[in-house]
Amino acid sequence: MPAALTPILLLTVSNVFMTFAWYGHLKFKDTPLWIVVLVSWGIAFVEYCFAVPANRFGHGTYSAAELKTIQEIITLTVFIGFSWFYLGEGLRWNHMVGFGLIAAAAFFIFHKWS
Repeated sequence: MPAALTPILLLTVSNVFMTFAWYGHLKFKDTPLWIVVLVSWGIAFVEYCFAVPANRFGHGTYSAAELKTIQEIITLTVFIGFSWFYLGEGLRWNHMVGFGLIAAAAFFIFHKWS
């Protein structure tokens, strides 16, 4: 697998777990908070098992700022799907504009200025 692709795949898996850890409990509002926290910690542990290697492997190919930017773009992409399919929440135009501005920020981080 290409060195540039490995961290992206690992960060994608990581973000799926973290999104469930942070937001999955919203469908279970009757569950006591202490149980939700413990379950979320367990899910977050699995997330760390993918995020830490992603950053370790990726730092040889990407700078720390680039890795963080990749992670944020993946997070937004995963969250859009999660909120739509799992939570049943739609995206409004202002969400899309905000996400577009974050994508523009990613362009500036990755663009090599001479």
